[in-house]
Amino acid sequence: MKYKVLLTGNNKMIINEFFTYMDFSFECLSTSDRYDDIVNHVKYIQPDALVYCLYGENPDDLKRFVNVERKIAEKRIPIIIVGDAEECDQFERIAPTMEVHMFRKPLSSQRLEEGIVKLLKEKRPHAGEESHSVTVKRDDIKTKDVMRVAEQLLAQLAKEEEKEKAQQAEAVRKKHILVVDDDSSVLKLLKGYLAERYDVATAISGKIALKFLESKKTDMVLLDYEMPMENGAEVLAKIRGNQATANLPVVFLTGVTDKKKILEVLALKPQGYLTKPIDMEKLSSTIKGVLG
Repeated sequence: MKYKVLLTGNNKMIINEFFTYMDFSFECLSTSDRYDDIVNHVKYIQPDALVYCLYGENPDDLKRFVNVERKIAEKRIPIIIVGDAEECDQFERIAPTMEVHMFRKPLSSQRLEEGIVKLLKEKRPHAGEESHSVTVKRDDIKTKDVMRVAEQLLAQLAKEEEKEKAQQAEAVRKKHILVVDDDSSVLKLLKGYLAERYDVATAISGKIALKFLESKKTDMVLLDYEMPMENGAEVLAKIRGNQATANLPVVFLTGVTDKKKILEVLALKPQGYLTKPIDMEKLSSTIKGVLG
């Protein structure tokens, strides 16, 4: 028996753990953190649980998510929050009355899986028992119904096979990272460090980076904050203003250590920021958190 869980949030690493290590207990599906996407997926997928995997969400993101509870409360679908202690505490401060179930990291995939299964057995004892296939009542069945159901089943199988092939191709493909910095030595250092695990392109100015994004795709941008002509903030504004790149993950690289300026950086809502000189372990951890 598998429970159907709908996954959202910025922590791609935890979401990947669900797909990779918890597939024995869960049928996993993912959605964006957009309100409309979550509500529509809940409506059509009818999951047994909604799991929000936290990683660097800002207060505005969490406040928008609070509205989701009102839409799915009537369906009695448990909302599960997974994150470290600081992120879970922030969520509780923003939504103190929201009924959720917290799982605080560090927590192994096995312990997390066992905890959620135990919760669902208590909250939704009959969940996972119903078939997710197309079914018809035997008494009402007719020849044309059989053909229609068979076509639906074949279409469903073909769609699942296509999705599996796409996931396999995605797993083989190296993720692409665009590094933007006006210091050529930094570009050389980061490309040398990341090239083994990722496809890396570099741009020595914001203008070149934006030109690159006009015709090519990337999975993530590492963006220097302080650059001449066009600084990181201006580049990020243009990335967010372009529909094709509006949701592109961006992590700032900055030599700024002043608290006030750091808050200004965070106000731009990047997926993260790293101070210079760059700690390579933090860099790897940040990239994994964003890309999985």
